[in-house]
Amino acid sequence: MSSNAPTPDERITIELSSEESLVLFEFLSRFSNDHKLEIHDQAEERVLWNMCCDLEKTLVEPFRPDYADLLQKARDAVRDNED
Repeated sequence: MSSNAPTPDERITIELSSEESLVLFEFLSRFSNDHKLEIHDQAEERVLWNMCCDLEKTLVEPFRPDYADLLQKARDAVRDNED
């Protein structure tokens, strides 16, 4: 039985226009500075929705029965170490 889970070094590419990139950069920069996820312009929502749609077309994991376990493993792998 083969697993459809991505390998740890597998990469997924999401393409953004230069305008989307700038809007996303501003959104993420604000979060980095303020630690608040707040939409200040509908364009930020649009970029996030578009990215979500792209991920839905790419990922198979959300539709797997072991999704919760895969999500937890992914969170553990991505989370900062608390040393």
